[in-house]
Amino acid sequence: MAATTPAVDKAAVEQYLRHLELWVPQIKVVIDDPKPTPVPSLFELPVHLSFGQASKDTSYYISADGRHILRGEVFDLKGNPFANDLKSLRLEGQPSFGPATAPMTVAIFSDFQCPLCKEEAKVLRENVPKAFPTDVRVVFLDMPLDAIHPWARPASIAGRCVYAQNPSAFWSYFDWIYAHQGEIKPDNLKEKVLGWAKENATVVDATKLGQCMDTRATEAEVDRSVAEAKRLQVDSTPTSFLNGRRLVGAQPWPNFEQIIKLDLEYMKAHAK
Repeated sequence: MAATTPAVDKAAVEQYLRHLELWVPQIKVVIDDPKPTPVPSLFELPVHLSFGQASKDTSYYISADGRHILRGEVFDLKGNPFANDLKSLRLEGQPSFGPATAPMTVAIFSDFQCPLCKEEAKVLRENVPKAFPTDVRVVFLDMPLDAIHPWARPASIAGRCVYAQNPSAFWSYFDWIYAHQGEIKPDNLKEKVLGWAKENATVVDATKLGQCMDTRATEAEVDRSVAEAKRLQVDSTPTSFLNGRRLVGAQPWPNFEQIIKLDLEYMKAHAK
């Protein structure tokens, strides 16, 4: 028999959580109705936080009697522990390198102006194809941090314009913009990007690229990627998902390599 959905005093829960988490009065808190989980007598309690232009979605768990709140995650021993994040990732039509049939997918939310993202980009581009030529595919997802990186969004729009013209040329753009990150400013981004395009005229049309940048024709794609990051509660770059396993921050290659090997070994050992 299914447990009865608890009656929640949302004002009391908000007051308690503000005390628990030290949320200042300026943070707006919205609590949704409880939702059933696979665990009997335990319900998910989605909570939405906002402060100015910033927002974050999180969840707690509440007992059927409405008395106890849990902070953490619930795992099913018979399933993939990263299944929820894996289901939330939308990777179709995104820039990628490595075979589409690879058993491991590394999806990375990144920002072209972010110094740590530059480090991570170099780590992945230099090492993944050599170490895991058939086992790993890398997918790039835009997450420009508009509040602190003024040219990251225009750079993402430009990258999507390149990808729309020629998907394989995107990675040339990707490598170039990170290599020249220190030279780029909001007022010279377009000039620099079009200079790159003219030097790579065999793979991209500079005139079309300039028009695409001017009209921001691909901004909706960038917005969709940012919205996906928000759904996944990604709030910093780089953030990677290895078959759903979340890694926050730039990872040195030995760490990345070890995690990939361990996950590949686990998948092989538990293949059905």
